[in-house]
Amino acid sequence: MPNTAALPTLRVAPLQSSDAARYRALMLEAYELAADAFTSTPQERAAEPLTWWAQRINNSQGVVLGAFAGEVLMGTVALEFSAKPKTRHKAHVLGMYVKQEFRACGAGRALMDTLLALAAKRSGVQVLNLTVTEGNEAALRLYRSVGFEPFGTEPMAIRTPDGFKGKVHMWRRV
Repeated sequence: MPNTAALPTLRVAPLQSSDAARYRALMLEAYELAADAFTSTPQERAAEPLTWWAQRINNSQGVVLGAFAGEVLMGTVALEFSAKPKTRHKAHVLGMYVKQEFRACGAGRALMDTLLALAAKRSGVQVLNLTVTEGNEAALRLYRSVGFEPFGTEPMAIRTPDGFKGKVHMWRRV
């Protein structure tokens, strides 16, 4: 873990097209080191061209946030808004990851606080939802600390090398 006193000021901001390469690198690390947290594999996402990552950042139906220590992208989370008339009141939180060496420095909480503030400014959004792989206690604690509540668990949601794992579904009002 880095010395938090030596870290540049933590900054959270929406990612830009110019961040696509470092966003890709961060997420490929996430898919590798936190494989059970994601439904995509490193191989699937590594096959995507850089333009795919830039399009993900520039999606008009969402926002991808980055947590920065100076110029280092140390974490990310995304928020996808629904385009369907019957579900426009909901948004989905996904792709949360903080590099291991920056955990417990407040980056995850800062990402979530910024995401919640953005969701509150979006007209019509009333509910946020997300999923967490069973056993990911650190993520469950973070999400509970910002007001998410579990409402069910999907059994056998993902297949891992150690067997199947469930996904805990969580929600909160905006």
